[in-house]
Amino acid sequence: MATDVPLIPHELARLAQRAALGVACTGGAGEHLSGDLFLAFSTANRVMVRKRGKQRATGHYHESDIDPLFYAVIDATEEAILNALVAATTMTGRDGITVHALPHQLLQAAMA
Repeated sequence: MATDVPLIPHELARLAQRAALGVACTGGAGEHLSGDLFLAFSTANRVMVRKRGKQRATGHYHESDIDPLFYAVIDATEEAILNALVAATTMTGRDGITVHALPHQLLQAAMA
């Protein structure tokens, strides 16, 4: 997840954890060997200030307001998966193995 909200590392870790809920919305369950890996980073410009010998970011996002970001991560992850399914095309790969594109009508019926 990429955001321009000024978040500190533990808040970004909390955002990344919510991506699994977006995968679950599309039917994924984090099966063994799924390879699911989630990370989050902020592109916000942060000015570091020294206070009592420790550095901290200014413009810190208040944690009590983080719930809308959690829902945004879930929605964005689900949308990215659905976009990938819809954009996929039929392909033939190694050893002549063909993987067929998902018919859009089936996806619409399943998501209805």
